[in-house]
Amino acid sequence: MTVRRIRTAAATAAILTGVAACSAPGNSTGSASAADSVVIGVASEPDTLSPLLGYGKDGNSKIFDGLLARDTDLKLKPALAKALPKVSDNGLTYTYALRDGVKFSDGEPLTSADVVFTYKTILDAKTNNTNRGELDAVKQVRADGDDTVVFTLKYPYAPFAGRTVLPVVPEHIAKGQDPNTGSFNTEPVGTGPYVLASWSKGEKLTFKANPNYWGGAPTVKKVTMAVIQDDNVRATRLRSGDLDGAILPPNLAAAFKSDSTKKTYDAKTYDFRTVTLPQENKVTADRAVREALDAALDRQAMVDKILDGAGRPAYGPLPVDDPWFAQGIEREQDLAKAKRILDQAGWKTGDGGIRAKAGQRASFTLLYPSGDKVRQDHALAYASDAKKAGIEVKVESATWEVIEPRMKDDAVLAGFGSNGDPDYGLYTLLHSSLAGDGFNNMARYDDPVVDEALDTGRRTSDQATRESAYDSLQRELVKNPGYTFLTHINHVYVLADRWSGLTTQVEPHEHGFASGPWWNLEAWQPKK
Repeated sequence: MTVRRIRTAAATAAILTGVAACSAPGNSTGSASAADSVVIGVASEPDTLSPLLGYGKDGNSKIFDGLLARDTDLKLKPALAKALPKVSDNGLTYTYALRDGVKFSDGEPLTSADVVFTYKTILDAKTNNTNRGELDAVKQVRADGDDTVVFTLKYPYAPFAGRTVLPVVPEHIAKGQDPNTGSFNTEPVGTGPYVLASWSKGEKLTFKANPNYWGGAPTVKKVTMAVIQDDNVRATRLRSGDLDGAILPPNLAAAFKSDSTKKTYDAKTYDFRTVTLPQENKVTADRAVREALDAALDRQAMVDKILDGAGRPAYGPLPVDDPWFAQGIEREQDLAKAKRILDQAGWKTGDGGIRAKAGQRASFTLLYPSGDKVRQDHALAYASDAKKAGIEVKVESATWEVIEPRMKDDAVLAGFGSNGDPDYGLYTLLHSSLAGDGFNNMARYDDPVVDEALDTGRRTSDQATRESAYDSLQRELVKNPGYTFLTHINHVYVLADRWSGLTTQVEPHEHGFASGPWWNLEAWQPKK
């Protein structure tokens, strides 16, 4: 989404007050605490902790489990299910057998009814889950006894098993509540390795180990996620020992490389920064302007100067090392081409070097979220490159509450990216049926070639057909860009070097809570 922020479906990260930003997240500093406790600084917090509204939909929730989970290499593995699903020959039926003896943190047993309730509630149009379309293929979900769940699909959907990392909630608690407003949103009960102990909105969330976790009681007994929006404040608090770890921009993380008590983790991602080019705006609606902006961009300079090399140029929504990436679409800055495109389209150079056409100046506003230095730097570099071609980009910071109602007309420096199957991220980013649907298809992009490719990729299980569809989609995006893709950024984390078992996965855009070296926190062990 994401602008898909960590706030699951939408909404902004809380802005800390000066007092909250400087107050300690726990009763003792991170460095002084025992190895069975950890304090981590993150940039934002969720709106809700309910999977029914989208929390934890991509897995790795510490409170909940899905039928399946992903390992370090993102391969699917059993979680609440005993094994990977049995799939019918026609690809329309997925059958899961549940693991024996699993209980929710309140002591009640997990049954197939809980799984059915979870999926049916999410699929109910009355539930405010903006990710419902991810389960579009589901025709029916039913229980076959207490320990078996059967999904019937409307059409063969090759990556369906990956959707079942979605967390399962207890029917006996959630069924009696309104999923949109009920207390379960802030008082969750799950089967996961941790239980929510407290939540001070805008300041911190504290979790304690679930001693009855089916996977074994975690060694790290207490986890505090300190919500600190400002990058510099997180770095300062990490340096002072107030935090055990934090996510940081590459330039701030670099300062810790000489600290022998800290370890830096550099995770590759599908997370890209992009500029939305709304179709309602008279300037960005012009295809020639969009093509010229793409040609004018120096992506490698952004990687080198803004990300300190911790990233890669983005030539589309998929990173260059993804197996689905369309080879040959890489392109360098070409200002001569950008100017030629604009000249041929009738955009003539005017006052101050800014072009105009039929009385319309080639000028538009680019919004970025306040406090996000990496997006700010991307926005300023983008504006600088655009000006060289004669296009004026007026950069402006704002909160997400201000940005959201302006997305229809103004460009936004956004972040998206989902790991796993290309359908996971591309459909919501590009399909015309989702134009203007919250943070889905923010640019309101509408291209029949892309729609057809997305539908084909989603509705067939034939690998060659899917590869061809996503290849044609990426090439069409070069010809008719609805977004200007800038960079794929690495996520950089710094943690006290006091535990073993820390690894990173290839991460999606959403990170901080689920992704990071703490994705497998329940497996951490103190260093001897």
